[in-house]
Amino acid sequence: MTDDQLLRYSRHILLEEIGIEGQERLMASHALVIGAGGLGSPVALYLGTAGVGRITLVDHDAVDLTNLQRQIAHNLARVGQPKAVSAQQAVGEINPEVLVIPVVQRADAQLLDELVPGADVVIDCCDNFATRQAINAACVRHGKPLVSGAAIRFDGQVSVFDTRDAKSPCYACVFAPSDDFEETRCATMGVFAPLVGIIGTMQAAEALKLLSGAGTSLAGRLQMLDGRAMEWNEVRVPRNMACPVCKDRAASVPSRK
Repeated sequence: MTDDQLLRYSRHILLEEIGIEGQERLMASHALVIGAGGLGSPVALYLGTAGVGRITLVDHDAVDLTNLQRQIAHNLARVGQPKAVSAQQAVGEINPEVLVIPVVQRADAQLLDELVPGADVVIDCCDNFATRQAINAACVRHGKPLVSGAAIRFDGQVSVFDTRDAKSPCYACVFAPSDDFEETRCATMGVFAPLVGIIGTMQAAEALKLLSGAGTSLAGRLQMLDGRAMEWNEVRVPRNMACPVCKDRAASVPSRK
């Protein structure tokens, strides 16, 4: 670690739970972020400021004026640019040492099978149920920890699905793929601007903990925020042994100590 890096990351290094070794782990890590919008913006910025060595940003959409109410990685000058490219520029302006790879493409199963195996953590910042299920399935197949977040109106939720641990549920254990899920979007339902910042920042925190080895993750716990009253509720989410996505994983993915 150079003198400039020791100075830049000094506040992490001062933390007993991270220290120099944990910071070096962050600098050697690869995070895959699906979605560079409301949730993906704070995730990308905080991973970048924390020194995660490589960040792959996947988003097929372009920056729109309506995004600027909450998607803090973008600005007026970059309206019309791909969101992944705009977020890459935003991270680079803060920490040019971080390699940010923009992928301007929809996150389908084929792309996920190409990208997930090379990541140390996957952060789901997308805005639709089908893509969340596809991301989860890819993480189960390749044994990668998933940090999942969602936000709409004044309601948010965040959890970690770490199938390296045989006791930990996957996303589909909690939200079955067969559920008759009514999709809600910001364009029709609205979203409280700071809400995506709160949930996205928590996703970044969980990802950094997983990468550095600090603390205990949210695996097995789902936290839900009512932004109207600013009240958190937490529920324990057990693994569904009959889950169609992860029921056979124990034989191929070792338990994490």
